[in-house]
Amino acid sequence: MRVVIAEDAVLLREGLAGLLERFGHTVAAAVGDAPALVEAVTEHRPHAVVTDVRMPPGYSDEGLRAALELRARHPELAVLVLSQYVEQTYAAELLESGGGAGVGYLLKDRIGDVREFVDALGRVAAGGTVVDPEVVRQLLSRRRDPLARLTPRELEVLGLIAEGRANASIARHLHVTEAAVAKHIANIFAKLDLPPASDGHRRVLAVLAYLRS
Repeated sequence: MRVVIAEDAVLLREGLAGLLERFGHTVAAAVGDAPALVEAVTEHRPHAVVTDVRMPPGYSDEGLRAALELRARHPELAVLVLSQYVEQTYAAELLESGGGAGVGYLLKDRIGDVREFVDALGRVAAGGTVVDPEVVRQLLSRRRDPLARLTPRELEVLGLIAEGRANASIARHLHVTEAAVAKHIANIFAKLDLPPASDGHRRVLAVLAYLRS
């Protein structure tokens, strides 16, 4: 099997290359950043890619976004993400790409045996799906309906916000004080994990969550 490795930590990158070659695989390229990964796949057309998530230049989610780009260009390309982190923004999209065939996401710290890793890569290259249970847990937690955290009164307030009502109008409609409405809205923002920003922006995000649900 021909493999391209993308890992910014040079010792781990070289260690992975040596490990895969020891098990009879060909490492076509071992690179340290996301642009180099895309170039290496274009040049070598490997059967599989092993990539980290956080790599230069930004050390955020470059590796995962590069993997998504490569899967879009080469649907037959197997991708195994090997990382310390669960990058939730793009992880679900990657795992759903190609119908979930030929893709995997493993956490570095939870691999206890090198043969498990090599076997996992083989299953992914053969069209299977391999996902660490902790990755599954975190993705499912993210997908859980955020509105389930709200009380009936908070849901009522959010519904009135979705109608475009200001706090004073909501207070009149519910026969409560504006201070009570403000407190409910603050609770809504907190329970929906909305980042601190202008109240107007957070109101829009809250309404979008309401409409999606």
